[in-house]
Amino acid sequence: MPNIEKHAPGEFCWIELGTTDQAAAKKFYGSLFGWAIFDAPMGPGEFYTMFSLEGRNTGAAYTMKKEDLARGVPPHWMLYITVETADAAAKKAAELGGKVLAPAFDVMDVGRMAVLQDPTGAIFSVWQPKKHTGTEIAGVDGTLCWADLSTTDPERASKFYSGLFGWTMTPGEGKTDTSGYLHIKNGENFIGGIPPTSARDSKGPAHWLAYLKTSKCDATAAKATQLGAKLVMAPTTFENVGRIAVIADPQGAVFAIFQTARSGEQRPPV
Repeated sequence: MPNIEKHAPGEFCWIELGTTDQAAAKKFYGSLFGWAIFDAPMGPGEFYTMFSLEGRNTGAAYTMKKEDLARGVPPHWMLYITVETADAAAKKAAELGGKVLAPAFDVMDVGRMAVLQDPTGAIFSVWQPKKHTGTEIAGVDGTLCWADLSTTDPERASKFYSGLFGWTMTPGEGKTDTSGYLHIKNGENFIGGIPPTSARDSKGPAHWLAYLKTSKCDATAAKATQLGAKLVMAPTTFENVGRIAVIADPQGAVFAIFQTARSGEQRPPV
């Protein structure tokens, strides 16, 4: 399977779960995707859980702090994007109208990061790798394959991310595609998209949605519900794209699963 040794700047490179019940989350995701579990001590009674497949990192989880819960932050999956320098990325984000929620700081000797918010409200992190490059495997069930930005202002968001990461935003190909969906391209690679505002919950905040690969969307969704999750969107077929479901885990963190309709494709080619 494709192993990842290094992420190019502008790529999604890591997913991290903030949860209210780390033990339950480990059981849920380990059962659902077959992720192996490794707990790294962070302090008295605290652990950072690393998830892996075939001995290679796929993501992580931690227990949210009381102050975050007090501020109303819900359980969530955080997307990380590779940058050359976290400090420069944070400075540029602010210049482009975003907010720096956590200025750049070192994560021991594994990397340097910052937590940012785009001008429309979506939160993400940037990662300057040192010893830890991020996700190390792709193309198998349970690995990150795509990400969508749900926002009330696609035009403003597009300008922000293009300025920050050099991404290009392109509409669907062909005259028949009138969906309004924008593809996000980093260099030569399509990595995500921005759905039209008509496709989002108008009451929900702007956010990033991570997609995890599955070869059996319906079976994975059914297993998730058996394990205590809720379906935000039941398995749905998108013509010439694949089958997608959106799931809230038992603690409420939302993610999507994707089963491609095209042989050899690992991402939603929408």
